Amino acid sequence: MVGLPGAGKTTRAAELAAAHPALRLTPDHWMVPLFEDSMADGKRWVLEGRLISLALQALRLGTSVVLDYGLWGRDERSALRWLARSAGAACRTVYLPVDKDVQLARIADRQATTPDRTFPMSEADVDAWREQFQAPDAAELNSGEIPPPPPGWPGWPEWAADHWPSCTES
Repeated sequence: MVGLPGAGKTTRAAELAAAHPALRLTPDHWMVPLFEDSMADGKRWVLEGRLISLALQALRLGTSVVLDYGLWGRDERSALRWLARSAGAACRTVYLPVDKDVQLARIADRQATTPDRTFPMSEADVDAWREQFQAPDAAELNSGEIPPPPPGWPGWPEWAADHWPSCTES
């Protein structure tokens, strides 16, 4: 799942997991209950790494997986596509674009109705995130060729292990 907060990723991920009997892994469902924070001083990347390792194990067992992350960057998506293929699985990128006004309304609704399952997000946060976000291109959306890792990285596994410190391929 690719998209910004309020894009509808979790709703769509639940639909996909039900339609294709799949394991759905959603870091937000863990971060707030465990740490009362969506990032918790870098713990999110550690949790995401463990969930990716779990996803790879499930893929090797023949279980479909839906990663309900935001995956704002091309490098994250390329690394995950490479890891999925290395586990013998096909990988599909599902992108949910969202208009800023719709996004802000959904975030406000979430904060009003389920404050225990979310975290504060201001309009300034949303603006900054929209600037950082790298929308997927046609090659990503069509499961095309995976680009090489950024300069200085020998491969996607090494990049992934650095980005998600607890990510292991085994």
